[in-house]
Amino acid sequence: MSTTMSLPTAPPTTARCAVALPHSRRAPSLARQVSESWLKATDPVDRVPDAVLVVSELVTNAVRHTCGPCMLTLTVRDGRLDIAVADHSEELPELHRRSDGDERGGFGMGVIRGLGGQIRLVPAIGGKTVHVLLDLGSARGPSPEL
Repeated sequence: MSTTMSLPTAPPTTARCAVALPHSRRAPSLARQVSESWLKATDPVDRVPDAVLVVSELVTNAVRHTCGPCMLTLTVRDGRLDIAVADHSEELPELHRRSDGDERGGFGMGVIRGLGGQIRLVPAIGGKTVHVLLDLGSARGPSPEL
């Protein structure tokens, strides 16, 4: 696991943490630990538990549905947190499925939406990145996709 962190030195206020995670059952736990510590040190807000849950869902999906490592990047800018998980699978998740889930999954995106996360998918050759944007100053509530 490698980690890169930066803290802001001047406005606009931006802070970033990037963590390369192995493809293992421990990846979600590592991601939760790093995210919680970094978020509390960077911007101690009430949304840290929500953000850590989103991180856990995204990294769990990457481990469950892909065959390689993933990269978690957290960026705080102007009161908003961008949680991004990049992996090496070109298979795209079903972001718009509104079911109760099944044996393949389907619960995580509903949880993320319930926390007010705005979900955006960025496909690329050789992989994809799933972004979730959380407003750090707002209460929980459903939000539309970006």
